[in-house]
Amino acid sequence: QVQLVESGGGLVQAGGSLRLSCAPSGRTFSSFAMGWFRQAPGKDREFVIGISRNGGETYTADSVKGRFTISRDNAENTVNLQMNSLKPEDTAVYYCAVRATSWRSWVPTSLTDFSSWGQGTQVTVSS
Repeated sequence: QVQLVESGGGLVQAGGSLRLSCAPSGRTFSSFAMGWFRQAPGKDREFVIGISRNGGETYTADSVKGRFTISRDNAENTVNLQMNSLKPEDTAVYYCAVRATSWRSWVPTSLTDFSSWGQGTQVTVSS
């Protein structure tokens, strides 16, 4: 079982930035494709952004395209979500997720693609 530790959430004003980090443990980090999802109150959990096992491919939801970026540091065993130009509608609990895979360039994007989840970190954007 992979354990995921998320950090970096908080309260920020609209237009501001936050950086979330996720550190999985239990298996070789480089074997994981990784993604971030979010869930706002009363809404379904939705895909935000993902990155392939080798870091060469990313996929970004239209709602955050141009504002959010994902990166991974295989030496530090972390994946980072940089969120810029935040809007009140970005307010949600953000979840890190991983999927072990042999496909180096695959970016999983659906809930069922992922096998392990973090506990979530709250991001609140005030207007």
